[in-house]
Amino acid sequence: MSEPFFRTLARDAASRYPPRDRFARHFAFGKLTRDPAFAHILRHGLIPAGARVLDLGSGQGVLAALLVAARGRHARGDWPAGWPVPPNPARIIGIDLVSRDVERANHVSRSREAGDRETDIRFVAGDIRTTPFDPADTVVILDVLHYIDYDAQAEVLRRVRAALGAGGVLLLRVGDESPRLRFRITLAVDRFVMALRGHRFARLYCKPLARWRQELEALGFRVAATPMSAGTPFANALLVARYDGP
Repeated sequence: MSEPFFRTLARDAASRYPPRDRFARHFAFGKLTRDPAFAHILRHGLIPAGARVLDLGSGQGVLAALLVAARGRHARGDWPAGWPVPPNPARIIGIDLVSRDVERANHVSRSREAGDRETDIRFVAGDIRTTPFDPADTVVILDVLHYIDYDAQAEVLRRVRAALGAGGVLLLRVGDESPRLRFRITLAVDRFVMALRGHRFARLYCKPLARWRQELEALGFRVAATPMSAGTPFANALLVARYDGP
C-alpha cells in the first residue's frame, strides 16, 4: 500500500470529526497511520461491497470514517491503480461502552454530504456482552475481546456466528499471548492507551494465537491468520474467520 496516499486518506478520515474536537482528529489520524490493520482490511478487500457490517468495540468509529473517506476519494477518481474498489457497505452498526466515543462516531454519519449517504451508519452505547447483534455479513472486532473474561468471550463469539449466518466473515484482531517481550510491550501500551481514554481494567484475558484459532474452528469457522504488527513492536495477528454455515 502506498504510504503517502494512505496518510492522505487517513487525514481525510480524521477530518470527519468536528474541528473543535482536536483529540478525536488526532486520535483518528494516529490510529489509522500507526495501526496496520486498517490499511490491510482496505487493501485486501476484506469487507465486501454491500455488506452489513457490525463493528464491536467500535470506539469513535475510526473504521467507518476510513470507509467514508475512501469512498469519497474513489468517487473523485483519486484512487491508486490496482487497489480494490473501496467497499460501500449497506450498513455499519457500531457498539461501544463509552457514550462520548459513540457521539463522536455518530458525527461521522451526520457530517456526510448529501450525495455520500448510501450507507446506513449508526452507533449505539452498549456492552457487547449483552447488547443484541443485528444480522451481519461482516463483523469486525479489533483488540476488544481480551477486556472480557473467557466465558464472555466464548458467548460473544457464539453470538457473532449466529449474527453472521452462512457466508459471513469475522475480522478479529488479537494479541498472541506468550512470554516474549513483544507481547509484554503490547500489554503495556494497551493499558496506557485505555487509561488515557478513561478506562480501568483489573485484568486482561489474553490467549495464545493457537487457542484463538481452536476456539473459532470449534464454532465452525475457517480461519486464516496474518501477522498484524508491521512497523510496530507488538505481538498482534488478524484472524479472518469465515463461516460457511452448519
